[in-house]
Amino acid sequence: MILYINSCVRVNSRTDRLARAVLDIMGEYSELYLPDENIKPLSRDVLERRTNLLAAGDTTDTMFRYAHQFANAESIVISAPFWDGSFPSLLKVYIENIYAVGIVSRYDENGNPIGMCRANELVYVTTAGGKFIPDFSYNYIKAIAENCFGIKKTWLIMAEMLDIDGFDGEKILQGTINGLYHSSRIVEP
Repeated sequence: MILYINSCVRVNSRTDRLARAVLDIMGEYSELYLPDENIKPLSRDVLERRTNLLAAGDTTDTMFRYAHQFANAESIVISAPFWDGSFPSLLKVYIENIYAVGIVSRYDENGNPIGMCRANELVYVTTAGGKFIPDFSYNYIKAIAENCFGIKKTWLIMAEMLDIDGFDGEKILQGTINGLYHSSRIVEP
């Protein structure tokens, strides 16, 4: 099953529109709409509880449901608009919550992470009102997916310059969507 992690909070989000076009090509999916979830940063008490459960090898607690869902997905699509040089903070909080050693990753004898996720690919979908800069958004997701979660390939699908005077944002977005049907993937800029 494809897991669609939707971090778009706006109604009629352009990023969500683009992601759904990707999903139409990829096939059946299950959506996790982050704004509707009660995902919070790890507090001192929650972190201590999580650490104790993981040390005991107990990953059955409901606090690990998102980590199990992520680890068991066959493919992952993340929609994340480009805001203020990054992605919505809710996506970072989600990643903080799923990064459970023993579920999505483990460490070898030298302390290197070994990914435990089933997915072979992660598709990161974004839109930007101006120029897209991948440094603190896509590149972060790519690094953690490939180097820590064991996901072999990440793809970037994006539309940029949507709010710049002189550019037709809707035309750019539609061109990107139409381009999906003529290519297996749109990759890194």
